[in-house]
Amino acid sequence: MSRRRRVYEGKAKVLYEGPEPGTLIQHFKDDTTAFDATKREIIDGKGVLNNRISEFIFTKLNEIGVPTHFIRALNMREQLIREVEIIPVEVVVRNVAAGSLSKKLGIDEGTVLPRSIIEFYYKNDELHDPMVSEEHITAFGWATPQEIDDMMALALRINDFLTGLFLGIGIRLVDFKVEFGRLYEGEMVRVVLADEISPDCCRLWDTRTNDKLDKDRFRRDMGGLVEAYQEVARRLGVLVETEPKRRGPTLVK
Repeated sequence: MSRRRRVYEGKAKVLYEGPEPGTLIQHFKDDTTAFDATKREIIDGKGVLNNRISEFIFTKLNEIGVPTHFIRALNMREQLIREVEIIPVEVVVRNVAAGSLSKKLGIDEGTVLPRSIIEFYYKNDELHDPMVSEEHITAFGWATPQEIDDMMALALRINDFLTGLFLGIGIRLVDFKVEFGRLYEGEMVRVVLADEISPDCCRLWDTRTNDKLDKDRFRRDMGGLVEAYQEVARRLGVLVETEPKRRGPTLVK
């Protein structure tokens, strides 16, 4: 890793220069943060699980025609991705009231929303990622009206796919956050899904018990974060126990 040129480092991932022009290597760290990184901890194995879960989901999205930056897995912690220009807007899709939505609007957590709701947040750590409107996005040039339409359409398509995928393994998709980027292909530019999709950026509840299988376990000091992520990976079929009585998991390639 030391011989690779580091392009960018975020709270949970590092991007390195890729082997070919227009590619990057995305490395998943074990760092776990919450509340604008005011709460931080290194949790062994989290990066491996997020890499594998995200790889599985992005592969499935590619197969159904959702454009993404994902090319292929490289190892337990890394993916080869296309280099994109990240649009500085986080897109949140909500199906069930939870987190900030419950607090801001006084809606009981767990209330099923009348329809899926899309929210936009300006991607800026110093400003604590404030919620913004389409007017803000276009006025400040963060994205064009067409790019907003593309992001919304893709977000809803991703939501439909993930809702069915998780429901099939006994998990409710409460909400999730995604990021998009501009992929330049000659004179053509298109909006593609970037970053990751993992329990770090989704709220996932067991459909039978409502147990949380996501980063809320860290935010709320519930413990058992790795075990929850392992459970998600196991149900997706990317994690199996090597022996019935052995606790150590094996990731399926």
